[in-house]
Amino acid sequence: MTWTVTPERYDTPESTALRRDYYGEVAGRYWGRPATAREIDEGLADDGVELLARPTGEFVVGRYGGTAAACAGLRVVDPGVAELTRVYVRPAFRGTGGGGLLLATAEAAARDLGVGRVRLDTRNDLVEARALYARHGYDEVPAFNQGPYAEHWFAKSL
Repeated sequence: MTWTVTPERYDTPESTALRRDYYGEVAGRYWGRPATAREIDEGLADDGVELLARPTGEFVVGRYGGTAAACAGLRVVDPGVAELTRVYVRPAFRGTGGGGLLLATAEAAARDLGVGRVRLDTRNDLVEARALYARHGYDEVPAFNQGPYAEHWFAKSL
């Protein structure tokens, strides 16, 4: 089986299912219990996902053997700077190389959008994500926002 990662609209059925799984996992881990469907709906309402489309960003979907298994979003926040968001690999597909391909594809999209620096924030409990970013050249940087869930900040020059 192999991975393919391609741009896709954020509102296709597969993209929407991946975004729901992403939010369900990060919310559930934060709360220490599974997120309900209603909580997921509320979390995704007005979350700015429409910015993950050109010209303000990109949304990519990773497929493993043809099955939608991962996603990542990129949002241009300043001239030359984009934020990586919603990086997610479904648990059954972790450890197969999809995370690195998501990052590489998002970085290529950033370059295409004229961006020279990608940044992101994440939480303490998302240990796997922090390790992924470090493995792929992202350095911890001082805080660049005051998000309620931001506990670690990373950046990479392209």
